[in-house]
Amino acid sequence: MNANPTQEKSMQSSSSSENQKRILLWDLPLRLFHWALLLCVAGALLSINLADDWADGLDWHLRFGLAALSLLLFRLIWGFVGGSHARFGSFLPGPGRLFAFLRDARQRALPSVGHNPLGALSVIAMLASLSFQAISGLFISDGFMLEGPLYKHVSESTADWLIRAHLFNAWIIPVLIALHIAAIVFYRLFKKDDLLSPMITGRKTLPRQFETQLSRGGHWVLGLLVFLLCAVAVWLISRA
Repeated sequence: MNANPTQEKSMQSSSSSENQKRILLWDLPLRLFHWALLLCVAGALLSINLADDWADGLDWHLRFGLAALSLLLFRLIWGFVGGSHARFGSFLPGPGRLFAFLRDARQRALPSVGHNPLGALSVIAMLASLSFQAISGLFISDGFMLEGPLYKHVSESTADWLIRAHLFNAWIIPVLIALHIAAIVFYRLFKKDDLLSPMITGRKTLPRQFETQLSRGGHWVLGLLVFLLCAVAVWLISRA
């Protein structure tokens, strides 16, 4: 006797859930870094654009920049001591892996665990652009109200080059952010792969074949200590 469609659907759903497992993907320090950096970038962009009408706009732009630098320095260190999927060694692709990913349609069809090769390149581009922006801001001056803490330690020609590069890179950052958001939307709508929720909860539902790839390490106490170290280092630089 054949099962009715409702029973078949229930059996398929049960079988599907049995083949799925919710695993830990992103550690807490990495998730906090992600959202804190977003706030710093948004604050820096907003404060500089309101500087003409807001007396403290330039001061807050510098503060957001220093906070972002602390976070980016943390991310650099966390890329070596953080959770499994936060480490650079786990997701930086070599040419062979990148070409294989682009060539292999079946691999693209699978849900990603951590960053896929294209996502890894996007992350590196974003971190590099933001790091340059934060570091170059230490050495530049607008000639009137805003002066980076290390401005006096470089020549005038170097400072002029850095401010031009700083202004140019300020246009690149929104483009990278837009591409980042577009990729999240694309994966959600067309590949049914939710990249946003794991960056909030830290966990992702994946086929059981990936259960051995859950993130290990990345304890929040270690993350706090690393961040405090980075924050103190940047504070000392700002007082140089």
